[in-house]
Amino acid sequence: MSELIVSVSGLRGIVGDTLTPEVAVRYGLAFSSTLPDGPLVITHDGRTSGRMLVDAVSAGLAAAGRDLIDADVAATPTTGVLVRHTGAVGGIQVSASHNPPEYNGLKLMGADGRVISASEGEQVKDRWRDMPPARVVGKQTGKIDRCQDTTTAHQEMIAEIVDVPRIRARGFRVLLDANHGSGSLLGRRLLKGLGCQVDMLGGQPDGRFEHPPEPTAANLADVCGQVTARRADVGFCQDPDADRLAVMDEQGRYLGEEYTLALCVDHVLRQRKGPVVTNCSTSRMSQDIAVRHGVPFFSAAVGEANVTDVMIRQQAVIGGEGNGGVIDPRVGYVRDSFVGMALLLDAMAEREMSVGQLADALPHYSMLKTKIPLQRDRLAAAYDALQKHFADATVDRQDGLRLDWADKWLLIRPSNTEPLARIIAEAATAEEAKRLCDEAARTI
Repeated sequence: MSELIVSVSGLRGIVGDTLTPEVAVRYGLAFSSTLPDGPLVITHDGRTSGRMLVDAVSAGLAAAGRDLIDADVAATPTTGVLVRHTGAVGGIQVSASHNPPEYNGLKLMGADGRVISASEGEQVKDRWRDMPPARVVGKQTGKIDRCQDTTTAHQEMIAEIVDVPRIRARGFRVLLDANHGSGSLLGRRLLKGLGCQVDMLGGQPDGRFEHPPEPTAANLADVCGQVTARRADVGFCQDPDADRLAVMDEQGRYLGEEYTLALCVDHVLRQRKGPVVTNCSTSRMSQDIAVRHGVPFFSAAVGEANVTDVMIRQQAVIGGEGNGGVIDPRVGYVRDSFVGMALLLDAMAEREMSVGQLADALPHYSMLKTKIPLQRDRLAAAYDALQKHFADATVDRQDGLRLDWADKWLLIRPSNTEPLARIIAEAATAEEAKRLCDEAARTI
């Protein structure tokens, strides 16, 4: 048996192994028990097991008296919009994000349409662990309504934050790789609404991924070639639930996910000033851009809920995570690949520059991610040893240990699922980033 991955925002596992319909129903009931009366939105990201799990969870919740709004296949950010648009008390997205096809999971949202907070997630976990096998007696059953139009509200909100006529006038040719995930539904419609010529890869949201679903350079090598072959102005690739966006420029160069957020931060700050928030493992590009624009920058612990908590507290105008997750409060406090696409096209149109030129104008760093075996009971000693060894660094312990210098940084934090420590370094050169990781590993 593999390990069921349970976090504050949901759970995921291998379907038929650790993640069974009974496990999913119990988790849905635990979440429902923390909410007031009212309907829940439920969606899935198109994986082959998604409909089965939606039906199982819906049946369990309806048996417990909960009304549901079934929006079928929808992206995670679209689900967040639907929760708010329908006045639901929460949402469940059946998705395993970027995990391989044998995985699935449940991601939980509150009435505000964003991933639930850490404290709320802990409450759900506690109730789930203490809950007996799913069995409901003597309750009036809830009803399940179908949502017929899942994308219009989301598309209209995005159109409000960009100059649609300006983008339409450019007639961009866009390659969109939805990789048979939920992003294809709004992705095609949004880009056509922005006047783009759209070449779609993986346009059927059936979960039959044509390449591994995490949008990394290695997984997108063939897609990069398609960008140039089709003479596209830009290439976009979404993960299955479409909350992350990777970008390829007009030369087929993989810019990646870190650049997605940095490019959007720069564009938004050119239009409106205000604080910026990223998590502590995100490239310093966004911090440098905030400094360049003269606005405050704040760092949050890793995790979408942590970032949005800080964004709300600091009234940030833009934020996100370096995995390609752009969060624009004007649309919602959810990582949103569609927002990322619209903002990048708007930046290209406004500045009359290619996406490659926009990227080359940003600060440049090299990042390296490594991992080493390390038990959790050794973490505190490891942090102390590193802090002592790198005595000239600025220390931040909000999420593991982050050490900062003027031109580089180092982060060590535990894996959530394995007895490992993840070591991330970013510096001006790849050689310096590797030196930092190697020195940290030797010190531990």
